[in-house]
Amino acid sequence: MAPSTTPIERLAAAGVAVWLDDLSRERLRTGNLADLVEQGVVGVTTNPTIFEKALSEGDAYDEQLQELASAGADVDDAVFRITTDDVRTAADVLRPVYDRTDGQDGRVSIEVDPRLARDTERTIAAAKSLWSTVDRPNVFVKIPATVEGLPAITAALAEGISVNVTLIFSLDRYRAVLDAFLSGLEQAKANGHDLAPIASVASFFVSRVDTAVDARLDAIGTPEADALRGTAAIANARLAYGLFQEVVASDRWAALAEAGAHVQRPLWASTGVKDKRYPDTLYVDELVVAGTVNTMPEATFRAVQDHGGDAADTVTGTQDAARRVIERLAELGIDIDEVTEQLETEGIDKFDASWSQLIGTVTDGLKAAGAQAEGE
Repeated sequence: MAPSTTPIERLAAAGVAVWLDDLSRERLRTGNLADLVEQGVVGVTTNPTIFEKALSEGDAYDEQLQELASAGADVDDAVFRITTDDVRTAADVLRPVYDRTDGQDGRVSIEVDPRLARDTERTIAAAKSLWSTVDRPNVFVKIPATVEGLPAITAALAEGISVNVTLIFSLDRYRAVLDAFLSGLEQAKANGHDLAPIASVASFFVSRVDTAVDARLDAIGTPEADALRGTAAIANARLAYGLFQEVVASDRWAALAEAGAHVQRPLWASTGVKDKRYPDTLYVDELVVAGTVNTMPEATFRAVQDHGGDAADTVTGTQDAARRVIERLAELGIDIDEVTEQLETEGIDKFDASWSQLIGTVTDGLKAAGAQAEGE
């Protein structure tokens, strides 16, 4: 077997799936996404902020906006059509990876309307609609890990829908997500579904934890506080991996695995470094462990390509040290549970705002396309 010589190859050899946290029609039309797949990207994640950015830049969507305007589509239908078309096309680009990895990778994620984050039944309906409309086996429907989202996650999995659980910040919520996953597969089995094609990942957010905690540490301003900067996010994620290991070792999981189920892999999300004082590959190099996914913006992917680490396991055996970090933060008056609860609220609000901006961008695009058609 040839040695793994590049950082991306080393990550793959270590059992880390490298995904791209971005998508646009420009990437699809130019072949950029296909090129990135050739360079080692084996999955794609999207979110409302990514789609808002894609729609607001360039002219790649103009032709479809004109078609939608001519057909009299309303703005919600237009957003649905545009985003599901992009995800379907991306899924086709990734399909060879999906086939090669027996469905583990080659996945593309699309998020339910973030305005539904606190509405269980409408989230379930939206998940079913996205799943049937994209109509590709290698799609993930993203459902936020809110209290209201948890039963929706179970219900979607029970219907045979593959789910990317998003916006996970806290250990307590991750425990609930793992339970929702197991319950969903148990119900799917009871419903007569083949468990093998049903996949799931749990997107545990990383860098935003440091952003929030570091601000509190800076406000404290002591040497003890300064020494803890940039440690909270990695410790939190490493403890989450410990919870994952507990589930994999459980009798409950063993029964599902025996029935053909695939484990819900931890996915490290928000891995672009926000604080430029930190190494730009920090949240990749410090979270290397087999059986995980790291989804990263292209800038982080390029940084890893250029100067990523040796991909040695940096998670196994770190539980005690990670717990000590959280304890030291508590000694300084920083409650990680309070921080992560705030981050969940802010995350939902951010995606909601991005969705509103996306609605505005598409509304303007439809109006401009309609005006152009009238002028011709």
